[in-house]
Parts: sequence; structure tokens; C-alpha cells
Amino acid sequence: MELKWSVVIDSLPVLAQGAVVTLKITLIAVTLGTLIGLFMGLMRIARNPLLKFIARVYVDFIRGTPLLVQIFIIYYGVPQLIAAITGGQAQAISVWAAAIASTSINSGAYVAEIFRAGIQSIDKGQMEAARSLGMTYAQAMFYVILPQAFKRVVPPLGNEFIAMLKDTSLLSVIGFEELSRRGALIIGWNGRAFEVWFAVAILYLIMTLLISQLVSYTERRLKTGDHH
Repeated sequence: MELKWSVVIDSLPVLAQGAVVTLKITLIAVTLGTLIGLFMGLMRIARNPLLKFIARVYVDFIRGTPLLVQIFIIYYGVPQLIAAITGGQAQAISVWAAAIASTSINSGAYVAEIFRAGIQSIDKGQMEAARSLGMTYAQAMFYVILPQAFKRVVPPLGNEFIAMLKDTSLLSVIGFEELSRRGALIIGWNGRAFEVWFAVAILYLIMTLLISQLVSYTERRLKTGDHH
């Protein structure tokens, strides 16, 4: 059987739409994940033992279980849990809502550890100096520590973005039509598995390389800013 690369050309518009959806869900997931991760990272280093415990349980559970299982819990399990609590009928949640919730919660756990490590890498003398100037702990954290920590967490945040972009392919199991799902649907129509999956792989590669370049550029800009 000969390879038919013409099917890739024919499929490109549909695959491109899938790539856009993949980028969109990744951006939403990492943005929300960064907000969740920042708060959880701060809770991880808090003096309050209850806050530290809650953050530790969240981070350990999410990092210790597969994203695929988390997707199933949110899409299939949460409606049943809500029904059990309210005593009503289980109401299905939308695929988009499940996709955003599962990926954001997953990303948040990894970002929490990134922020925790970034904050703890800043010299403790910085906090002491800020406090000696009359700043509260919160003011010192947000005006002195976090701006310095942010510059250090840009590379690992970029890696998290790339990892999440590839992991969004798991959302295809609940019918979320990102790039991988579009590829599978096309193969269902034309049966050309190698050509289509190869095209899907190339599109993922292009996206990850572009993001890597963007992260490297941002990192260089931040370093340049330090010299002024």
C-alpha cells in the first residue's frame, strides 16, 4: 500500500482548527493553573499548619495520580458526587468545563511546586531586610520576594506549558475535539493512520518549538532587565 500524502493536505484545515483548540485549552489551563499554583505555593510555605496540610494534600494527590484519571473523575464522577450530595439526578457537565477544570487543577499542582521552589531559592535576608523597613509579611512577599522569584520560575513554567500542551491529547477520551481527537476522527473517515498521525505529530512539534523559543526570549529579556 502506498502512502498518500495528499490526505494530509486535505486534512490540514481540520487539523489546524484542532491545533488552535489545543493552544486555547493549554493557555487557559496554565493561566488558571498559575493562579492556583501561586496560592498553593504560598500555602506550602505558610506558617499555618492547616494551610500547609491542605496544600500538601492537594499537590501530592494531583501529582501522584494520572491526569487521565483526574479527567474521568471530573467528567464522570463529579456529576454523580453532586447528585449524591443533593439527592437529585446526575447532570452531565460540558466537555469544555471538564477539560478546563481537569487541566487547570492538574497544572496548578505542578506550578505550586515551581513557585515554592522559586520562593525558597530567594535569600532569606531579603525578607528580613524588607521586614526591617516596616513592611508586613504580605507586602514583603508581593513586592520583594515574588518579583525576584518570578524571574527564576519562567523556565520551569515554560516547561509546564509544553508538558500541558502535549497532555491535552488525553482530553480526546471524553470527546474534546483538540488536535489528537481531530486526527482520530479524520482517520475514521479515510483510514490513513500513518500520514494523519505523522501530520499531527509535526503540528505538536511546531507548537512546542515555538513555545520554547518564546520562553527563551522571555528569559533573555528578564536577564537583560537585571543589568539595567
